[in-house]
Amino acid sequence: MSATLPQIPAVLDLAGTAVFALTGALLAAQMRQTFVTMAFFALVTGVGGGSVRDLLIGAPVFWVRDPWVAPVCLATALIAWFTPRKWWEGKLLDYADAAGLAAYAVLGTAKALAFGVAPVAAVLMGVITGCVGGVIRDVLAGRPSIIIRPEIYVTAAALASALCAGAAVLELPRELGWTLAALAGFTLRAGAIHFGLALPAYRRETN
Repeated sequence: MSATLPQIPAVLDLAGTAVFALTGALLAAQMRQTFVTMAFFALVTGVGGGSVRDLLIGAPVFWVRDPWVAPVCLATALIAWFTPRKWWEGKLLDYADAAGLAAYAVLGTAKALAFGVAPVAAVLMGVITGCVGGVIRDVLAGRPSIIIRPEIYVTAAALASALCAGAAVLELPRELGWTLAALAGFTLRAGAIHFGLALPAYRRETN
């Protein structure tokens, strides 16, 4: 089983986790919360999606066995605590988050497939990996979550996950499939950020 599990360089993996954690810490900072709240937001945002995925597919929860993930999340919260919030404002963090979203959607799908999950369910596992940490963060903060906002976020994760699963079904080389899937998801999310794109809302009138 371990030979088929998706692998990315540890530094990049931790960097992606740190970006997700930073979005949670900055939300707590925006709400003027304590450091305890900031650290908690950073942790649940950084590991929430992957934790839910692992529990659903019957895998060991990834960050419990990795000695670096939790310290990186807490260190990210510490950095956010001691730096001005304006340093992190702007679209650069959004684009970094988009890269992490696409990469982790692909990795979540690939891991689910490696554990014998059917392709459609594996796509959902990819979406969960990329998005659920942010959903938990938003629910805890008492604000509308990314699930019910019109911005193209979950859709980008779904695109990356679906292409990853499709490449596996077609038996394409996995490195090629993963790369193309992640690039597609990132391109969609980055385009939405740059052009301000959003999904249309339901507008049908009732009689």
